[in-house]
Amino acid sequence: MSSAATKLATAADATSTEAQTLVLDMRKALSSMKSLAVEYERAGKPDKVKQLEDAVQELVASYEDCAYLAEAVKKVPGAYQPSDQATDFRKLIDAEVERVKGTSRSSGHKDQLIRQFKEAVWDVHHAGQPMPGDEQEELVMTSTQNNILNTVCPLTMKPIVDLENPVRCIDCRHIYDKDPILRYIRTNKAPNCPIAGCPAVLQPAKIVCDTFLRMEIEELRASGPAAPNASEIEDISDHDEDEDEDPMDEDDDE
Repeated sequence: MSSAATKLATAADATSTEAQTLVLDMRKALSSMKSLAVEYERAGKPDKVKQLEDAVQELVASYEDCAYLAEAVKKVPGAYQPSDQATDFRKLIDAEVERVKGTSRSSGHKDQLIRQFKEAVWDVHHAGQPMPGDEQEELVMTSTQNNILNTVCPLTMKPIVDLENPVRCIDCRHIYDKDPILRYIRTNKAPNCPIAGCPAVLQPAKIVCDTFLRMEIEELRASGPAAPNASEIEDISDHDEDEDEDPMDEDDDE
């Protein structure tokens, strides 16, 4: 690999990692906003719930594109072709973003997150009842649980939420611990997916950790019993000192 190619690959990895970190931070922020909205709904503050819903809409509008960008940037070194002419990297990245969008199976995240926010608020006073409109139309949204096909690694039996290096097969979408699955592939001829009944033949190049996998695992982790509620969110809903003080209120001087 040439010096230029090495520098490009290093820069792409660093940029992709930064984008993935931003995406995960955005998901955490959405979870915190949802928890806070639930507290506002319980407290009878619908105006504050509406403010949070509007903020969620704005944040969700950009997060999925950021996730696609994180994946696309990683592919730029492979798509780069040296030439005597200056490379238009913006055009190259845009083309990779469109390619990632066209091949990704993790679609619908934006609608899913908005629905999760609305459901959490709705369930405060209407638990067990369908939200308005659910009776008339069939829901076609894909939940995180449906995107995640297995919740433990079939080789180590560790829960996927505890894996430091989770990876997923592009073909069958099953999730594994990275080092054990790569070792399994190396030591078996034409290795089938270790999930019982799965016919996929595994190849190292098709075992990847995409941005959406980390988001889905983070969401699965957050949905567990230890998921934080609004009373545990520091600097957002801590108004024990003054019950009239509200984290969403603007300063009086503004």
